[in-house]
Amino acid sequence: MTDFDGIKENIPYTSPVTPQRLGLEDEFQFDCYPGMACFNQCCKNSDIQLLPYDILRLKRCQGMTSREFVSHYTLPFEMDHHGMPGLKLGNKPGSNECVFLAEKGCRVYENRPTACRYYALGSMGMHKAGRNPVENVYFVIKEKHCLGHAELKRQTVSEYRQTQGVEMYDAMNEAWRDIVIKKRSSGPTVGAPTERSLQLFDMCSYDMDSFKDFIQTTGFRDIVDLEDSEIDGLLEDEDKCLQFSFRFLKQVLFGEKTISIKEGARDRRIADRKDVWKQRRDNDISRYREMLESQKHADLQAFDDTSKQLENEV
Repeated sequence: MTDFDGIKENIPYTSPVTPQRLGLEDEFQFDCYPGMACFNQCCKNSDIQLLPYDILRLKRCQGMTSREFVSHYTLPFEMDHHGMPGLKLGNKPGSNECVFLAEKGCRVYENRPTACRYYALGSMGMHKAGRNPVENVYFVIKEKHCLGHAELKRQTVSEYRQTQGVEMYDAMNEAWRDIVIKKRSSGPTVGAPTERSLQLFDMCSYDMDSFKDFIQTTGFRDIVDLEDSEIDGLLEDEDKCLQFSFRFLKQVLFGEKTISIKEGARDRRIADRKDVWKQRRDNDISRYREMLESQKHADLQAFDDTSKQLENEV
């Protein structure tokens, strides 16, 4: 018997996740519909991570830019110890209620996030050592307030995903999820990302408007081997642009070369940047010299003040 055996029964926490791994054709028992006593209770204690396609759908239905939507309706959090940026759906002021919960239900139901569509299922991708494809795993989430598990309706995971319209969301977010899993599973072999890499991840994941501006810059067009018509196509179709941003991220972060680079582009860019780098170096040297000179004057002034004080005391 250990010192803690006597208090185990008093531990209040129980996991809402049923420890049963489900496949697409496995059945589970659950139903949810207006009129149930617990209807919308899950929205009153909201903790929803937003995925890139969630942001795209929600910002469009609100008639906002990505930056406006993120500023008004989301909360930032760090997805790992390296500070990989994530976003959660915001709550109403002073409450745990979802910011989009209205008296009659969800105000953005047709564009609700992936996690809302899955409930009361959970989904995660697992990358096993020695296997390249990411395996999708599903499990049941049972929370005390939810009465849907007592309903007699049984359905397969595949049927539920189809009725909830989650298949398109998974397809649109799949490449991004693989990036996150690869970064986590690679661990120290990849190392801590630079601040610039984190900024790039944030833009490609959550700010399509800025990414569209980025792919129109001269610097981008001078390097990437894309026809103007291809770039125009990305600008006209945000869904395609989102998928392209994931390809771009994979190429920058992991060297997965799926986007052609113009011949000699790297050498030309280095040559173009030499003057800029030299100017920055000269400015740094100048600032350092000014700092030393300023410190020298400060030390001399302190010496003079001390000398005068000693003379006065004598």
